Amino acid sequence: MITLSTLLANQVPHTESKQSLPPIHPLHHASVDMNEVVTIILGGGQGTRLNPLTLTYCKPAACVGGKYRLIDIPISNALNSGCSKIFILTQFLSTPLHQHLARTYRLDTFSNGFIELLTAEQKPNQQTWFQGTADAVRQNIEYIAHASADYFLILSGDQLYNMDFKAMVRFAQETDADLVVAALPVAESEAKRMGVLKINEDRFITEFYEKPQAREVLDHMRLPEFTLKQIVNEEGKAPKEYLGSMGIYLFKRQALFDLLDQDPNEDFGKHLIPTKVKQGKVAAFLFDGYWEDIGTIASFFEANIAMTREDPPLNCYDEKNPIFSQPLHLPAPKVTDTEVFQSIICEGSYIEAKSVKSCVLGPRTVVKKGTTLDHVYVMGHDFYAPAAPNSKLPHEFSIGENCTIERAIIDKHVYIGNGVQLINKQNLTHYNSEYVYVRDGIILVTRGTSIPDGFVF
Repeated sequence: MITLSTLLANQVPHTESKQSLPPIHPLHHASVDMNEVVTIILGGGQGTRLNPLTLTYCKPAACVGGKYRLIDIPISNALNSGCSKIFILTQFLSTPLHQHLARTYRLDTFSNGFIELLTAEQKPNQQTWFQGTADAVRQNIEYIAHASADYFLILSGDQLYNMDFKAMVRFAQETDADLVVAALPVAESEAKRMGVLKINEDRFITEFYEKPQAREVLDHMRLPEFTLKQIVNEEGKAPKEYLGSMGIYLFKRQALFDLLDQDPNEDFGKHLIPTKVKQGKVAAFLFDGYWEDIGTIASFFEANIAMTREDPPLNCYDEKNPIFSQPLHLPAPKVTDTEVFQSIICEGSYIEAKSVKSCVLGPRTVVKKGTTLDHVYVMGHDFYAPAAPNSKLPHEFSIGENCTIERAIIDKHVYIGNGVQLINKQNLTHYNSEYVYVRDGIILVTRGTSIPDGFVF
């Protein structure tokens, strides 16, 4: 299979051929001053499509990979790229997110940098919640404007990827674009939930549609031959015939301020990016690595289980580019007489299960004898048991003896009794009950649930 990276590595300038795009210059050929870049992370998303998981915390605070929060991904990518000036905008159910950030990131750790929270607040001339991504930045512009920067890098707080932003900044400098949008080839099913763009031979964006649904629009936005259509098809998968926006934007300083002033609408993808495309000087930075927008229960589940593979798409094992998260100071996991296949078991866990297959078991997970877990994400717990004996939470957090659990997400602070079967016997795609939910065919046990002995679903 020919990959996008192979294409870009072998490109010749477009003046020689209209069937190729201009080459990406290797990063080592240029010096990029990342001190002149300020990062803005949008962390206020409600995450309604992740309900019922997001009934008690915002989506950026959701646990991923056992020990991380979604917000750790953009922060780590920024820090590893040399972007140490970071604003995080929060709004919906933000307390768990604020607690995590305060416990994880020390402001005095970063030389000449900062991590600052900007929350929704009432002001003399503004007393409404953030109405969208652009409105969130606009409402905090007086704080953001005080930061010294040539560029503003705007990131989502709920995506998974490994990316070095220095290459994107270098590309912005070379093209002199007012705005650079990170983009990657996607199939039609993904294009319908993303911003879709067209580019010319110079990689400047000529058209942009947010979440196109109409057949005529999808046909119109399909990639032309001179871009990537003929080489991004993967065997056995839908062809990647569209160029999708990753929701990662790099603005020149004044270009951002001018656009927020000229277009009073609320959202970058729906409103301001199309406005700026019509004005011109908007380029596309082509990305060929792993990227996942955590938009549904299915994508959340699959992204977590994918981390158990031998070659996981999200690399958490790169010492040069670590994913930062809260240090827990827990003992190493203890596994007793358990068959473990391709799984992640986090610190503080005590596993006596019969078998654990393709699972992610978060910190302090306790699984008792005879239990079988198959494709299960257990988020773990903040403590082994409630401190207060009269707490509404279960008296202990564990998965009992002789249970069978398949294709499930177990949220924090859950007790599952002995002999419980969570196997979705009726193959339901959507279901609500006192003990379990089903979304996209995935079983969900929400935070604080206590399932009695012998329960079968």
